[in-house]
Amino acid sequence: MKYVISLVKEIVKKRKMILDLALADFRKRFVGSYFGIVWMFLQPLVTVLIYWFIFGEYGMKTVPPVTNATYVVWLVPGLVPWFFYSEALNSITGCLQEYSYLVKKVVFKVEMLPIIKLLSCLMVHFFFVLIMLALYAAYRQPVFATWIQILYYTFAAAMLALAFGYFTSAVNVFFKDMANIVGICLQFGIWMTPIMYDEAIFTSRNPWIGTVLKLNPFYYIVAGYRDSMLTGDWFWRRPTMTLYFWGVTIVVMLVGLRMFKRLRPHFSDVL
Repeated sequence: MKYVISLVKEIVKKRKMILDLALADFRKRFVGSYFGIVWMFLQPLVTVLIYWFIFGEYGMKTVPPVTNATYVVWLVPGLVPWFFYSEALNSITGCLQEYSYLVKKVVFKVEMLPIIKLLSCLMVHFFFVLIMLALYAAYRQPVFATWIQILYYTFAAAMLALAFGYFTSAVNVFFKDMANIVGICLQFGIWMTPIMYDEAIFTSRNPWIGTVLKLNPFYYIVAGYRDSMLTGDWFWRRPTMTLYFWGVTIVVMLVGLRMFKRLRPHFSDVL
């Protein structure tokens, strides 16, 4: 616990440096690219179009479980947090190799690197939230006060990514296959989370599947985004899921930090 408290104090103390490095990391992604920042949006937008075509109006014609909501309006609040979470976890997993020159500096606290990557991904996520709001305006969706909850659920998704990221980034220094394992788990995870489909197609016949789906902590994030954007439900309407999510996140965070602290003295030798 002392380690966690000292880390929080260090983050507060070095907050300006962390933000500057996160901005530099954000800009670095598009240096030398002809289309620059366009690539940041292109792949996710193509993904939305593919899912909309297959599961929406031209394919399986999935009916959203929300009254007066088109498929794309229901789909986007599920995909936007997933784009952020998957990008953040992938980026954090490889951050120690990417910034190996900082890891080798004795004066630099390497625990900051996952946070720097997380903040860089948050900047991208901010633009996607704006696109989501523009889409809702174009479809003339009703505005709810609960839209402000997007900040809370974004924070929750960030903490979950950081919790897993501390573990995966530390292990990835010594076991390079960890990055590939994370990629496979994320591919599996997007289908284990009811983002593109209504879970009722399974739970109507096998109710126990609903319980299995809710064991995935990211279920809480997707449900929360949709509660906020589509139905106007506040997060305290899901007290059990809230307690479960933060319980899992805190445990994973403590395990991840413990692993990171144990392996940290050997990072510079391997890198």
